[in-house]
Amino acid sequence: MKETRTEQAPPRKNVPLLKRKRFIFVGAIVLIAIAFVAYIGFTKFATYDITVSQFVAQSGSYAGKQVRVVGEVVPGSVNQDSQNFTLSFIMADGNTSLPVVYQGVVPDTFKEGTDIVAEGKSDQQGVFHASQLITKCPSKYEPSS
Repeated sequence: MKETRTEQAPPRKNVPLLKRKRFIFVGAIVLIAIAFVAYIGFTKFATYDITVSQFVAQSGSYAGKQVRVVGEVVPGSVNQDSQNFTLSFIMADGNTSLPVVYQGVVPDTFKEGTDIVAEGKSDQQGVFHASQLITKCPSKYEPSS
């Protein structure tokens, strides 16, 4: 009987190393993608609370940017159009004031003289167009007399 030999390719010694490199490469790509998405999300949706004075003093740097302005609703400045769901008022902190226009459902706790956070953008005329109103609750509740 005649023996037939089949030649086999020599085993590749670099296979485990190649698999590890591929795993590391794919893992690095995934981590970079996650970091990029997190960075874009954070910069796009990050808003900071600023006072009315800060906003008015630096209004040029906030032009077209979504910001949250904190102030007090000036008594006697509230005008509400219930047909168009439009609310306009002036918010202030000390001597600095800012006209605000809001279109939407007004929070139940909104009233003159309360602290409020208005989130939105200002236009070129200096009017702040709020997309969201958040009334601030007092730090302690007292019974009414």
